[in-house]
Amino acid sequence: MSFRLDRRHFLGLAGAGTAAAALAACGGPDTSGTAATTAAADIDFSGVKPAATFDFWSSHPGKSEDVEKQLIEKFQTANPSIKVNLVTAGANYEETAQKLQAALAANTGLPAVSVLSDVWWFRFFINDSIISLDSLNKQLGVNVGDYRDSLVQDYQYNSKQWAMPYARSTPLFYYNKDHFKAAGLPDRAPTTWTEFAEWAPKLKALGAAQNAFQYGPLAGYAGWTMQNNLWGWGSGWSKGWDITCDSDDAVAAMQWIQDSVYKDKWAGVSSKDQGADFAAGIASTTINSTGGLVGILKDSKFNVGVGFLPGGPKASKPVVPTGGAGLAISAGVTKEQQLAAAMFIKFVGEPENAALFSSATGYMPVRKSADMTAVLAKTPQIQTAIDQLAVTKVQDNARVFLPGADQEMGKAVAKIVTQQGDVKATLADLKKTLTGIYEKDVKPKLKA
Repeated sequence: MSFRLDRRHFLGLAGAGTAAAALAACGGPDTSGTAATTAAADIDFSGVKPAATFDFWSSHPGKSEDVEKQLIEKFQTANPSIKVNLVTAGANYEETAQKLQAALAANTGLPAVSVLSDVWWFRFFINDSIISLDSLNKQLGVNVGDYRDSLVQDYQYNSKQWAMPYARSTPLFYYNKDHFKAAGLPDRAPTTWTEFAEWAPKLKALGAAQNAFQYGPLAGYAGWTMQNNLWGWGSGWSKGWDITCDSDDAVAAMQWIQDSVYKDKWAGVSSKDQGADFAAGIASTTINSTGGLVGILKDSKFNVGVGFLPGGPKASKPVVPTGGAGLAISAGVTKEQQLAAAMFIKFVGEPENAALFSSATGYMPVRKSADMTAVLAKTPQIQTAIDQLAVTKVQDNARVFLPGADQEMGKAVAKIVTQQGDVKATLADLKKTLTGIYEKDVKPKLKA
């Protein structure tokens, strides 16, 4: 299949005859018909007064609990009649989403606003569990156009906005400058993985670290970061709704990853946190979220370098996926709570507060007009992350739109990388699984 639909345009045209015909002609899944939620009218908030209190569920991404409390205090000072209850809803995005699912099943204890990651928000959308924010944004005068385009568009479907950017990130290439200097390598990230494969043996030979490169815990990182490898090799988890994870190019990419661990033996796999491994000197390089930047700089006892993700043999850019989480509003709470929650989301996203959150965590400043002068003076490495936004690519549908797909990708990569499983067979099995998820859990809900 050679046809490639940009997801942003596809989402705005879901159900359009031309898009459906193009996909059908390529042998991809039939997505004709109109999304079930398209008919839902925007909620009318005229005459509604904000609630006196509401719950905000967060997993405190990027160790952000302190800055979240600071933002809440600032919001309550500006809006003394509204109290925000910050609830630790889990240790990570998955636990937060699972707690939200449990609250929905019990039909009690729902938060007004919740942190939802790139792989979780869509399933709440297709189950009508979150509301579109368009009428609220309009009523409150939110300057959506000042949000960074690639970040705000990640939460758009059928020309509606379903969440607003919050803890947004891209993966970054982290490297130990001291190790690079000792190995006679240039002070920069590699341009391609082929180039790094030439550098890695030199880093390994130093004996200064256990591994030249450290992959992240596969259950949580493989589906996200390895899109970089798949795209660089000319493939992906999917193209549009067409599952491509078993293509020849995808097999070549994953074979290269397996070889780096078992054949060439310069890479390892983190059991818990590759950022912490890197900071501890266990590995000379790694890929980690921009959201871990501030923590890694604080914990490292060496000079840390950061750079763009490497390209592959078939594509050098764009090969960087967006990522992270946004803020969504529950459909099952009162209009009063929804309005108060929207006021909070607007406040958190104001340029000054976006810069504050970025400074405390390393996540992207979600607003174009955020003054990052003070932040960059303190942490100049954040500029690399900001610059990399220009070469980011919207993530594959298979990862962000198929419920549970991220975990299935992690399992498949773990079989390949930690058990030396047959790459082609493992990816063929993954394709069957992902196709099944689409046919059962997504396709029916995309139709009226």
